[in-house]
Amino acid sequence: MQWEGISEFVYVAENESFTQAAKKMAISTAQVSRQISALEKRLNIKLFYRTTRKVSLTEEGRLFYQHCRSVLDGLDAAERAITNLQSKPQGKIKLTAPVTYGEQQILPLVNDFIKQYDKVEVSAYLSNQQVDLVEQGYDLAIRLGKLNDSTMMTKKLATRKNYVCASPAYLHKYGTPHSLSELNKHNCLLGTLDYWRFIEAGKDKNIRVTGTLRYNSGLALVDAALKDLGIVQLPDNYVQNYIQSGELVTLLDSFSEPDEGIWAVYPHNRQLSPKIRLLVDYLAEHIY
Repeated sequence: MQWEGISEFVYVAENESFTQAAKKMAISTAQVSRQISALEKRLNIKLFYRTTRKVSLTEEGRLFYQHCRSVLDGLDAAERAITNLQSKPQGKIKLTAPVTYGEQQILPLVNDFIKQYDKVEVSAYLSNQQVDLVEQGYDLAIRLGKLNDSTMMTKKLATRKNYVCASPAYLHKYGTPHSLSELNKHNCLLGTLDYWRFIEAGKDKNIRVTGTLRYNSGLALVDAALKDLGIVQLPDNYVQNYIQSGELVTLLDSFSEPDEGIWAVYPHNRQLSPKIRLLVDYLAEHIY
């Protein structure tokens, strides 16, 4: 008796609609409504505010939802644990990642992962735009830097560092900046933003910069810097090898931001299936 109406309640809460909940559960809207009404009567509380246009949780409903969601997640996890106890991970994983970072770092590691777990199928969509994981059915996203979406669960996989750098030939011709204010005297090679991020006196500082080039491609900006066209600020995966070879020189290191995070992101209140957990752990172990 205690379980009756719980699944219907959770589906309605997450879809904010009796009709949508019924469609996803493959039952009638009337059945969903009856179960919710019976549940409210049994609990002696009102779980939803209902209007002709919207269904929303009451304060008591929100509290009840948090506990019910955890219980259902626990049941799902228990079932998956038993199902996968004697079997290798298998099935489809749909993931998304930034374009260049995905090409250089993530997808080669995914290929290595699939060599070990050949029953796993991966569909990857690379985009520099944040996609809606829930709405578009993604299991996993790789995101860089500061995270803004508090509705998602996250795991830090690694960190990366931003560098300001230029070629020795450019610095020989135009001089080396030693303070942030000197950047306005230089040709700064721009990406999608018109400012660069620094730390000064312990505080975040965005410095507006200008230059003759603006590209939404880190690889093109690196090429421009290597060809002595100006100063660039880019993450280490673009410039590390050139810094080590001496083709690029780092600048303003004392103003560098703390390393930024590389994150695995997945929908809130959704337990990771074994195949996705294995992939996340594999990425965390092998990303450099």
